[in-house]
Amino acid sequence: MFQQIIDRRLAGKNKSIGNRERFLRRHKDQIREAVKRAVDGRGIRDMAQGEDIHIPRRDIAEPVFGHGQGGKREMVHPGNQDYVRGDRIERPKGGAGGGGGSQASDSGEGDDDFVFHLTKEEFMQVFFDDLALPNLARTTLAETPEFKTHRAGYSSDGTPNNLHVVRSMRGAIGRRIALGSDARRELLALEERLIELQTAAGDHTEAIAEVEAAIAVLRARIGRIPYLDPIDLRYRSRVRVPVPTAKAVMFCLMDVSGSMDEARKDLAKRFFILLYLFLTRHYERIDIVFIRHHTQAQEVDEQNFFHSTETGGTVVSSALVLMEEIARARYPTSEWNIYGAQASDGDNWHHDSGRCRELLANNILPLCRYFAYVQVAEEEQNLWDEYSALSADSKAFAIRKVTEASQIYPVFRDLFKKEGAAA
Repeated sequence: MFQQIIDRRLAGKNKSIGNRERFLRRHKDQIREAVKRAVDGRGIRDMAQGEDIHIPRRDIAEPVFGHGQGGKREMVHPGNQDYVRGDRIERPKGGAGGGGGSQASDSGEGDDDFVFHLTKEEFMQVFFDDLALPNLARTTLAETPEFKTHRAGYSSDGTPNNLHVVRSMRGAIGRRIALGSDARRELLALEERLIELQTAAGDHTEAIAEVEAAIAVLRARIGRIPYLDPIDLRYRSRVRVPVPTAKAVMFCLMDVSGSMDEARKDLAKRFFILLYLFLTRHYERIDIVFIRHHTQAQEVDEQNFFHSTETGGTVVSSALVLMEEIARARYPTSEWNIYGAQASDGDNWHHDSGRCRELLANNILPLCRYFAYVQVAEEEQNLWDEYSALSADSKAFAIRKVTEASQIYPVFRDLFKKEGAAA
């Protein structure tokens, strides 16, 4: 008996996700170069967005075989009032067919480019591909437990998109075998009996008729066994289980004294945002603490942190003292992974720089997973000298210089590159 199964389940939105991942791996180098070009041309506020990637068709073309028409044919094309047999027809201007085709472009892109869109997640994956957090750790649970779904076998109830076809068909086959085994065994015996009666000598017409009637009844009974029954259906079961929630806090410290102009603040902001985007890829929960300072330090919101202006001198240690107070009061190291980022032009009261090094070495770095100092000025002052001596003794502390926007990303990659990877 012929049975036909029609799968009417709706196709998922990510039905070709496997093909897409293979395509991204195959053209990884070209995609990485495209992402680098995109980084150079977009603002830091638009960093965590997707991107349209252009790949020349010659790089994705595959060899194909074609079959010509062959032979000699005469064809009549209706509507021709200009040409007769033997006329030479000029090649259309603008390429074959007079239109379309590849056109020159001053942007490096042509009509024949293959264009596809990288999602935000894919863009960030390529953007941070070779980076890793030093001393990465995930400590304890958050106050409110979070849940994730995990597979928990199979159930007889569920939604159509969770239907497991193989399991369902396996159950259906087993059920049909179990329900029809006695009937098939009896049918086999009757068929053998029929053969014996048909080959035996004498008139057995009545007995043969009875056996054939019994065979017909058994075959009808077997045919009535449903091919797929609702009790055969099996669905993937998923349960929600609590999972540890890794938490991190990022302290952003910035000098807002009179020597820090808007250009230098913009450089610092670019670095802070890159660090924040990077941390979100490693931790489920991120807190940010903004601390600005001149001669005194103050915790502020993001708007005031980047746009307020102050005048006067600079005492960097005030920001480090406030950071330690906030960390010990609100972010215990048993529950939080603490990261620090400090931006300054290096101008500091000369008697305070030594105290900054002591605060970092004795109070701040023991609390932090990583602390990065970025100087947004070229000239080296006493604060740079003190921090340089400290960076040689601690793997959790690093310092770099940035004097223009184009240096932000290379410096960031240098600070957080994976061990053995090129910056």
